[in-house]
Amino acid sequence: MKEPFVLLDDQYMFIDSWRKQNLQLVAGFTTKNDGVSSGDFQSLNTGFHVGDRLQDVQENRRILAGKLQFPLDGWVGAEQTHETQILKVTSPDGGRGATDYSSAFKATDGFYTKDRNMLLTMCYADCVPLYFLAPAHGMIGVAHAGWKGSVNGIGRKMIEAWQSEGIKETEIFAVIGPSICSNCYVVDDKVIDLVQNLLEDNDEKPYNLISEGQYQLDLKRLNALILQKSGIPRSQIDITSYCTSCDSDLFFSHRRDKGKTGRLMSFIGWKEDLG
Repeated sequence: MKEPFVLLDDQYMFIDSWRKQNLQLVAGFTTKNDGVSSGDFQSLNTGFHVGDRLQDVQENRRILAGKLQFPLDGWVGAEQTHETQILKVTSPDGGRGATDYSSAFKATDGFYTKDRNMLLTMCYADCVPLYFLAPAHGMIGVAHAGWKGSVNGIGRKMIEAWQSEGIKETEIFAVIGPSICSNCYVVDDKVIDLVQNLLEDNDEKPYNLISEGQYQLDLKRLNALILQKSGIPRSQIDITSYCTSCDSDLFFSHRRDKGKTGRLMSFIGWKEDLG
């Protein structure tokens, strides 16, 4: 499978096929490089909640806004809680969570919209970014899927939200972005029991037993299986090969960095009509 992400700048990568299909769609993922943060957050930390200096995070976001040509007053951000609340946002929401944490949407792990000049953003340091696009309807979305969000079906809930908007699951395209790989992510029986319950009728299992009560879990594959089970054709789901833990020159990683680290950002938004 072809790698869906292409590194266009030291600071970010884009979803290549979506970029080529529509120049007005900005969709991608940041790296940890070429920002102003220091110490554990060196250097392009985008997370307000990790203990970095507020002015450094704000400057990092201003740098990205300039590079992406997407003003901060059109960004939306969330106070993520590893749950499954997904919100539809509209133009008047622009700016919430863009330059501070207090104005971010509370207890939210997914956004979607049809509106122009809005950049949907989420922050990560190993969890899975899920990107959604329904070209025929102009709908875009993004979700944050850690193991809790994954087993509780945040991907499925995005699809259900779009179905309520009149979008068929077969009209949806999805990309699974940079996150921790199975070689770097070991979990216990408690997590695997939840995965097994979710995929009990699937022959393919996204985990391997490595020792008593210890499993390597492929969170990216798990989310792909959930999206397939929810009705998105397998041919319309792309999965990155980037690992936030392995690719240490590009990404922060909560596991690799033992909890003291910055945050990466997924982003997706429509720019104004060119005409």
